[in-house]
Amino acid sequence: MIKNIAVIGTGVIGTGWIIRFLAHNKKVTAYDKNLKLKKNIIKEIKNSQPYVKKLFNKKKINLSNFEYVNSIKEAVKSADFIQENAVENYKIKTKLMNEIGKYSKPNAIISSSSSGLLPTKIYSKCKFPGRTMIGHPFNPVYLCPGVEVVPGKKTQKKFLNKANKFYKSISMNPIMVKKELPGYLADRLQEALWREALHIVNEGYASTKDLDRAIEDGPGLRWSLMGTFLTFHLAGGKQGMKHMLKQFGPALKLPWTKLKAPKLSKKLSAIIIDGTKQQAKGKSVTMISNIRDEYLVNLQKLRKKYEDKIRK
Repeated sequence: MIKNIAVIGTGVIGTGWIIRFLAHNKKVTAYDKNLKLKKNIIKEIKNSQPYVKKLFNKKKINLSNFEYVNSIKEAVKSADFIQENAVENYKIKTKLMNEIGKYSKPNAIISSSSSGLLPTKIYSKCKFPGRTMIGHPFNPVYLCPGVEVVPGKKTQKKFLNKANKFYKSISMNPIMVKKELPGYLADRLQEALWREALHIVNEGYASTKDLDRAIEDGPGLRWSLMGTFLTFHLAGGKQGMKHMLKQFGPALKLPWTKLKAPKLSKKLSAIIIDGTKQQAKGKSVTMISNIRDEYLVNLQKLRKKYEDKIRK
C-alpha cells in the first residue's frame, strides 16, 4: 500500500491534495519554491477540516504526518507517489519532471495535476517515463472525487493500475483516459460550455447570473447524478437514446453553437467581472468557498443513496 506521498507545488491544487492525503492517513512531504505558501497550507487545512471530517467520517486530521521541506530532492527521495502541481507551462513542467526523475525512487509513480498539457511532452526528459502520467483533479481537490488519469506514450500499464488503486484508496473515482489528448475530458466539455457562455453574454442575450441559473436549475441538477449521455437517454422516452438521436439528431446541423471563443475584449471582461461581483453580493471568496464546501459534502452524501441504484 502506498503510504509516503510527495507534493510538489503548494498552491490551491497542491494544498487540496495535501488535505485529501492527510485525511486518508498518508504521510505527506511538500515542497514549493515559494516559501510564503507554507503558512497558507496550515490555514487551509484548518479551514477545510469541518467539511473533510464530515465527508470522510474522520475525527481529526493528523498534522504530524505533514512535513514541509526546502528541496525537491528531500521531498521525493522516500516517496512512493509524487503529485506535481506546477503552473501550466511545458518548459517549467518538463524541467521540473527532469529534476523529480533524478531524485525519486525508480518505481515511484509521478503524476502531474496538469489541466490539459500532454504527458508525453511533460515527461520527455524524465528518468523512467514508464511510471509517469497525468492525475488531473477538480477543485476543491479535498472534496471532489473525480481525477482524470491520462497516460503518456511511454506509460506502462502496471503503473496506471497502481495509480488507479491508489486514487481509489483516497476516496476518489479515477477516470482512466484511454490515450492522451489536449485538455483531456472534463476540461474540453467545460471549455465548450464556457466559450458558448461568453458568446451569449458578449452578444447581450443574458447576464452571467442568468446563465448560471440556467445550469443550476436545469441541466446541472441532472448532470450531478447521471451526466450528459444518460440524461439524453432518458429524453428519448421508452426507446431511450435510439429515439433521442432520431428525434433530436437533425438539430446537430443547426447553428446553435459556435465553439470558437469570442475575443476577450475589455468590454466583455468588464461585463463578466461586474456580473460575478454582483452575484457574490459582497461575500468574500472564502465565504462563498465555505458555502460551496458544505454543499458539496451534503450533495455527495445524498447522491450516494441514488447513484448506487443507477450504477450497480
